[in-house]
Amino acid sequence: MPYPQDHRQETRERILASARRLFNRKGLSEVSIDEVMAGAGLTRGGFYSYFTSKDELYAEAITVFTRRFPSEPWQCGKEGAPPPADRPLAASIVDAYLSRAHFDDIEGSCPMLGLPSDVARGGRAVKAAYREVLGMMVGAFSAHLGPDRKAAYERALGIAALCVGGMVLARAVDDPVLADDLREAARKMAQSIGAWDRTPEPA
Repeated sequence: MPYPQDHRQETRERILASARRLFNRKGLSEVSIDEVMAGAGLTRGGFYSYFTSKDELYAEAITVFTRRFPSEPWQCGKEGAPPPADRPLAASIVDAYLSRAHFDDIEGSCPMLGLPSDVARGGRAVKAAYREVLGMMVGAFSAHLGPDRKAAYERALGIAALCVGGMVLARAVDDPVLADDLREAARKMAQSIGAWDRTPEPA
């Protein structure tokens, strides 16, 4: 009996979903193809019908993340509610990125948090995919940082560094109080750089 027409695409998506969960949890270098395929309910033998290498799989898993953003609960705010109308979207992204919900959501979190040192040792496809996610984040921030494009870009880079670096450090330490302090300090500094922490003066 032949497979349905969409069987191949569904199988590919299962592999990508398994890969993203594992890459986020363990990092690129510690995940094997066998683990990815087992997580998708498949055997290793079928892997190369869909991908040529683990690097290609990683790059595609990140690309899927950028296409579906925002889709995780931590990206959408409390219970998926839209950000307040009087608050810039970029400010809400910072709050969500450095939130406890994102901190706890290891498997569904931003792929830039999954052991960046692995990416530095990866191939071109891996680094290009990582850069794509960073570019998406920087673009989202710079759009809310005024008309001076160069200044907006520089500030957006700083905010992105605080978001990613703050969360990586928070997850790395074994002290939950320090982890919370790191996230909150990074959030406040990022909001300050964006000038999103300032309450408009009454007219």
